[in-house]
This record gives sequence, structure tokens and C-alpha cells, in this order.
Amino acid sequence: MKKFLFYSLTILFFLGPAVLLLFKSVTPVWKWGEPFHFNWTSRGWESFFMDPRIVQALSLSLMIALVVTFINLWIAIPAGKALSHTNFKGKSMIETFLVLPLFIPVLAAALGLHVTMIRLGIANHWFGVVIVHLVPTVPYSIKVMKAGYDRLGSGMLEQAKMLGARPFHVFRTIELPMLMPSVRSVVFLIVTISMSQYVLTAVIGGGNVITLPIIYYPFLQSVDDTVMAAFSIAFAVLPVVAVLIVELVSKWLRTNMSFRSRRSS
Repeated sequence: MKKFLFYSLTILFFLGPAVLLLFKSVTPVWKWGEPFHFNWTSRGWESFFMDPRIVQALSLSLMIALVVTFINLWIAIPAGKALSHTNFKGKSMIETFLVLPLFIPVLAAALGLHVTMIRLGIANHWFGVVIVHLVPTVPYSIKVMKAGYDRLGSGMLEQAKMLGARPFHVFRTIELPMLMPSVRSVVFLIVTISMSQYVLTAVIGGGNVITLPIIYYPFLQSVDDTVMAAFSIAFAVLPVVAVLIVELVSKWLRTNMSFRSRRSS
């Protein structure tokens, strides 16, 4: 019964909207009062690929999102471990301070950071966009990784250290495999947030960094549901591609490191 309920809710809330969105991207706009009929059209996808900047925007959006994701993981894993397994004075204050960027208006953060980006010489550059995308993403990644370390606990890590395992070996063989559900959540969440940033990218990128939202958002003023559905599918597919890339990289790293450790021993 529980499995049936789970699969039913999955189809209803996840697969159902995806199928309807795909169906909408290949059917013309239907207005209320008109007879409902099936007329297939490729106009939505033609409008999507007609822009010569779309390939560059897709690749640049994916690259920026992946770089932002790896920087988030590099920051969030040690921060989440410290907040979960260490007790120190002012811990609750630091946790509150880490989520403060979420309460800052996006436009205020973008305009304030723009001056700093100009002084550093990374304004109107994709690396400046990566840095500014860390503002709305790092608090989420730290919270997710802290929850992952809370579930992991410190018992197995202390046992491995007592047996003489080195910190990196403990991380590779115990922490990383046990934290993969949290890592997947961080990847999907951060990629989605990074790819949805229009104001931050427009202000810091200065029109030189063309990502998918820069091309997509002007279509919001139209009432063409067919074109909007095609763009929405592209937005939905890119986070899945990013998760697959991270899965392949993590699998390769675990396999390569295991082979090297066996070879050295």
C-alpha cells in the first residue's frame, strides 16, 4: 500500500506535470472558447533553437552552475561537519549569521557587490557571476550538509580514527559514500537556484554573460505557452544533466582513488 501510494504521488506530482509540459511544447496555443483539437507543431522548439546564442547560453549556464556547485560543496562539507560534530561558544549565532544572505534583497546584494566586482576586475565576466551566485546558494548547501552529518553521526568516524585511518581515507571511504544523498540534494538545489538567477547575472554580467535566463525571461511578457513550455523543459533538463555529471565524476574519483590506494599498498 505504501509503495502504491508513493508511486501514485510520484506520477501525479512529478511525471504528470513533465508529460503535460512536453505535450504543451508541441501543441499550439489554445484559447478559452475555441474547440479543443490536436494540431502538432514544432514552433516552440524552432523558436528555442532559432536564437544563435542558445547553444552558448546552455553551455555557459551549465558551466557556471557546476562551478558554483563544486565551490558550494567545498565550503559546505567542512562547514556542515564543524557545525554538526563540534560544540563551541557562539555556534547558534554563527548558524543564524550564515542564513542572513537569504534575507537580503537580491537587487540590493547585486548593486552592492557590483562595485566590488568592478574594483576586482571581474565584473562583466563569468567568474564574477559565479562569485555572486554563491550569495543565495551557500546558506542552503551548508544547511543540507549539516543535516547529512547529523544523520551520519560521529561514531563511525571516531572508530576509524582509533584504528589508525587517515582523515582523507576516512572521508573517502566513510563520509563521502554516506553523504551522497545530501550531495545529490545540494547539486540539484544549487544548480536550480543558479540557473534561475536573472537579476544577479544581468547586473554582474553586464550583458556580456549570456545565460539561459537572460534569453528566457523576455519571453515571459508573451502569452505564447508553446514557446514557454519549450524553454521550461530546457530549464528542467539542465539540473538533471548536472546531477548526472557530478555522479559520474564522484564515481570516477572513488574508483580511481580506490585503485591507487590498493596499488600503493
